[in-house]
Amino acid sequence: MGKLAVLSLAVIALAAFIGERLVAFRHLSLSSRELTQNYLPNCRLIKGIEYGAEDITVLDDGLAFLSTGLKYPGLPSYSDDPGKIYTLNLFDLDLKIEGLKIKGQFDKGSFNPHGISVYTDEKDGAVYLFVVNHPQGNSQVEIFRFVEGENALYYIKTIRHELLHNVNDIVAVGTESFYATNDHYFINGILMFVESFLSLSWCDVVYYSPQTVQSVAGGFTFGNGINISPDKRHLYVSDIMKHKIKVMEIQKNTVLSHVKEVDVGSLCDNIEVDRESGDLWLGCHPNGLKFMYSDPNDPPGSEVIRIENILSEKPKVTQVYADDGSVIVGSSVATRYGRNLLIGTVYQKALICDLE
Repeated sequence: MGKLAVLSLAVIALAAFIGERLVAFRHLSLSSRELTQNYLPNCRLIKGIEYGAEDITVLDDGLAFLSTGLKYPGLPSYSDDPGKIYTLNLFDLDLKIEGLKIKGQFDKGSFNPHGISVYTDEKDGAVYLFVVNHPQGNSQVEIFRFVEGENALYYIKTIRHELLHNVNDIVAVGTESFYATNDHYFINGILMFVESFLSLSWCDVVYYSPQTVQSVAGGFTFGNGINISPDKRHLYVSDIMKHKIKVMEIQKNTVLSHVKEVDVGSLCDNIEVDRESGDLWLGCHPNGLKFMYSDPNDPPGSEVIRIENILSEKPKVTQVYADDGSVIVGSSVATRYGRNLLIGTVYQKALICDLE
């Protein structure tokens, strides 16, 4: 066979492969999905949140923490200011956010917060805030102690490790221990694109403690949100490109064993767990391609999904809220407290709605 024929066959094979991957990627990103609006009563934007609230979590007493100002590669960023952590008292009728002061030897100028988690020490009631931080595009975890009377975070330590190379979200299980998700296997930007394009299931969950650091579960395609069940026996992990929430059981050696998967029909980001009912609340991207393009003239929508009885044989998956981008753009988290539902976004606004 002549060289020209071999080259032609190679080009045809490459074109066919790229075409197949484009079709697969569009399918996985739900690029053709059309969203029907599904609003809740009495929704209003949270004043002061203009550059996203990528993650939100709430203490038992109704005090919410909001991680804002994330700058993530490939997505819009509308402020050059460092990121901030805000609190919002859900019993405050004015719903006024307050920026937390950070005290201690911490570089506030490069603060780029992503996923967050709170841990309350049963011994003394101290509240610790764990924050995924990306200064200069790096990946590390910050641990702070929250002092409500001073409206302040006291810096404790920074955790870096080669296994924590692309951390997206985190769930604290001790004063210095946590599980975290990596949303990419590679660090190089080009290889990260190839990884996403090929839909490689190479992302993992890492367990960290001062004594042990290990990858405890793998096989995720763009691993994202993570959280823990109220009884501390199960972890829930979002496999965003597979449109699933994976349920993992925590073993005595901190390794995770696979229990089940629940289809959610959307690209769900962060996971919040209702402490009383055990229900999962998910902030989701209904059309992943729109989210990646982030065209202001055709903005990505937002979707909130609730999973009830996730450990049962028949979990109930319900769409609670849906918007085509006319109200909020790119929802990444939803959390319930009482009759309130808070919805955060990656880079835009935040919303609070009545559930009843």
